[in-house]
Amino acid sequence: MHFKLITVGCAMLVTLSASSGQSSSEDLMQTSQTFKKKITRTVGADYLLFLPKGYEAKGNKRWPLMLFLHGAGERGSDLKKVTAHGPPKLVKNRADFPFILVSPQCPTNQTWSDETLLALLDQVIKKHKVDTNRVYLTGLSMGGYGTWSLGVKYPERFAAIAPICGGGETINVLLSSRAKSTALKSLGVWAFHGAKDPVVKPEESERMVAALKRAGVKEVELTVYPELQHDSWTETYANDKLFEWFLQHERK
Repeated sequence: MHFKLITVGCAMLVTLSASSGQSSSEDLMQTSQTFKKKITRTVGADYLLFLPKGYEAKGNKRWPLMLFLHGAGERGSDLKKVTAHGPPKLVKNRADFPFILVSPQCPTNQTWSDETLLALLDQVIKKHKVDTNRVYLTGLSMGGYGTWSLGVKYPERFAAIAPICGGGETINVLLSSRAKSTALKSLGVWAFHGAKDPVVKPEESERMVAALKRAGVKEVELTVYPELQHDSWTETYANDKLFEWFLQHERK
C-alpha cells in the first residue's frame, strides 16, 4: 500500500515538472519588442495651375480651389496629357472658370499618393489667394480612387468631393476617428458612374456611398448613367450644375 502510494505520487510530480517546463519554453518563444526609426521623405509633383480671370496676387479676394486627379492613361512626365479630360481641358476655353485649378500629374507606373497630394495642396494654399473654406476635390477612374481615398481620410481638408467611376476602401469610413467622423458627416459627396462600365464596376461607387450613408454622412449622392460605360466623366464635367454644386459648399 505505502509503496504504491509513493509510486503514484512520484509519477504525478514528474508529470507536473514536465508540464511546467513546457509552458516556460513556449513563453520564451515569443517576447515583447519595440521598434522605432525616424524616416524622412521628399515628395514632389509636376502640376498645371490655372488662375481664374480677375485673380490678383496682391488683391484681398480669396478664391475657391479645385484639385483634379486624372486617370491612369495620363500618367507620365508630359503635362499636356493632363489636359485630355476634365477641368484642365475645360479651362483651355474658359477663362471665367471660377476656381483656382490644380491638376498634378502622377508618375508612370504609380498611383495617387495621399501624402504627396496633401503636401502639394499646402504649398498652393501658401503661395496663392485660396479660400480654405472652399477647397474641392474631384477625379476620374484612377483619379476617382484617389478622390475617395484622400477625401475620406482627410475630410476636414475639403468642403465637397466628386469621385467619377472610381472606388475605395470602406474600412477607411468605418475606422474614421471621432474628429474625422465629424468632418466626414458634413462633407458634400456626389459620385458618378456608368451603369455599363466594364473597367470599374458601378458596384465600387455603390459600396462607398452605402458606407458613407451608414456612417451618417448628411449629403451623399450617386448618379448612375444607364447607357454609359467607363467614360462617365465627359458628361459629368460638361454639366455646369456640378460646379454650381461645388460652390454651394463651405467647410467651416
